[in-house]
Amino acid sequence: MDIQRYLLIAAAAVLSFMLLTEWNVFKDQRVAATQDTSPRIANSFSSPAASPQEQPTGIANRSDIYDTAANSDDVPTILPALAPQTNTPLASSEPKNIIVIKNDVLEFVVDLRGGDIIETSLTKYPERIEDPDTPLVLLERSSERTYIMQSGLVGPDGIDTNGRAIYDAAKNRYDATSGSKTIVLSARDTPPGVAVEKHFTVAPNTYTIEVSYHIVNNGTEIWQSIPFAQLKRDSSPAPSADTSGFGMQPFLGAATTTPENRYEKFTFADIADDPWKTQQTGGWIAMLQHYFTAALVPDAEATHTYSTRRTRDGFNIAGFTSEPLRIAPGQTGSWNTQFYAGPKDQYTLAELAPHLELVVDYGWLWWIGKPLFWLLTQIQSVVINWGVAIILLTLLIKTAFFKLSAASYRSMAKMRKAQPKMVAIKEQHANDKQKQSQAMMELYKKEKINPMGGCLPILVQMPVFIALYWVLMESVELRQAPFALWIKDLAVMDPYFVLPLMMGASMFFMQKLNPPPPDPMQAKLMQWLPVVFTFFFLWFPAGLVLYWVVNNLLSMAQQYYITRQIERDMS
Repeated sequence: MDIQRYLLIAAAAVLSFMLLTEWNVFKDQRVAATQDTSPRIANSFSSPAASPQEQPTGIANRSDIYDTAANSDDVPTILPALAPQTNTPLASSEPKNIIVIKNDVLEFVVDLRGGDIIETSLTKYPERIEDPDTPLVLLERSSERTYIMQSGLVGPDGIDTNGRAIYDAAKNRYDATSGSKTIVLSARDTPPGVAVEKHFTVAPNTYTIEVSYHIVNNGTEIWQSIPFAQLKRDSSPAPSADTSGFGMQPFLGAATTTPENRYEKFTFADIADDPWKTQQTGGWIAMLQHYFTAALVPDAEATHTYSTRRTRDGFNIAGFTSEPLRIAPGQTGSWNTQFYAGPKDQYTLAELAPHLELVVDYGWLWWIGKPLFWLLTQIQSVVINWGVAIILLTLLIKTAFFKLSAASYRSMAKMRKAQPKMVAIKEQHANDKQKQSQAMMELYKKEKINPMGGCLPILVQMPVFIALYWVLMESVELRQAPFALWIKDLAVMDPYFVLPLMMGASMFFMQKLNPPPPDPMQAKLMQWLPVVFTFFFLWFPAGLVLYWVVNNLLSMAQQYYITRQIERDMS
């Protein structure tokens, strides 16, 4: 009978493994089948002009420049007294084409209607490890997703006030791989005597683009406008998001910095339910997804009004407006902002703007996470393998906490050795809880057992291991990084579930080294914990599971050694 039972258990385990493998294949096929095969870039000839509601809110307390109408859906409305004498509508103009600009690491597409960046391809980051020649697309305007960067000039003389401006370019492709290049777009339909140019300055080997406006006023009146820049995104999941329902769900939404809170996040639900606005000097605003970000960083010395909002069409807007530009006749003026579209490289982002590196979000344990990440990168620079670096970092952390862990395991070993005496006391004083407690305390004193000795050392170590957990989850360096054998990408699940099963087995054997809980029901629940954890870890990134496996194996070896040592001393 026992043989049959074990055969049934083994058959069920094999069947479960096959089902999980087939589910993984099915999920990949489903994702591939539903991928959009149409061109990513929407046809600029047929794309409608941006609706007024996509334009930014006005600067707070700038009623001397413009006001906002109650029914305008956050569209700045020019006060009649400040309206320009003439203003040629631009919505009727049709763009000629799009332009493509590239450097060593980035290729981006600009729509000549509005001069908006409508697609960015990260050429050093393949979309899928199986297809290294297809770059990851961060921003895009396609039938599948809308995620673009818009910038313009609104207000009294703004060329984007009555519809998006139309630009002309000298050619449709530009290459900045061999040196810095400034691409000049010339605006059509400007007021008489006024020339407006939009510049994109790109350097080699960088994900940062400088977007600037240059205005020459040879007219007879003061030219005045409000510059803006914003990220516009629908609420669709990130392309790399796990849609299985079991994988990890990194943050997707907007983020910014304020004087009161150096890192503040907004989910798309937050943006819809509670539009946000603030005015400050410097700052930045960004859209985040797992491993990658798009960020706007305006002039650090100027005052800007940042805001988030949801349009009537359901798009999420995160952006800013700057101080008004006033250019007297015969004068020139300019405005610029930095735009970053690339990986969450915290060292690069820290140089771009204060606190921008916090988009690599380690939570409230950032002060532990940053040193751990630095140490991990130093190890990797020597061993040249992120999987080996994870193993060695876990080993270093376990070594640093060796004495604390040893104290915890000694306490648990003593509890395990005294377990028969504790059971006897409970049976002897089953009907008298007070005498039972007194007898237990006498036993603890006699055997030199601290009931909290097994918990406190572990609690001290938990923040470090939680911080390391977030470091491994947030590090773009682990994306598509191979380890060994079948682990080709540490940022995705183990395709054969070997690491999760090892993690569950190590948890099971660790439980056997600990004293069982006194409550039978609690003991039964604890027995199921390895199964539950194994199930959830099946879909976790392999790098995270590798960390847990190594940590468990080291803990189990240390605990086994100490437990056997205590049992010999007490025998």
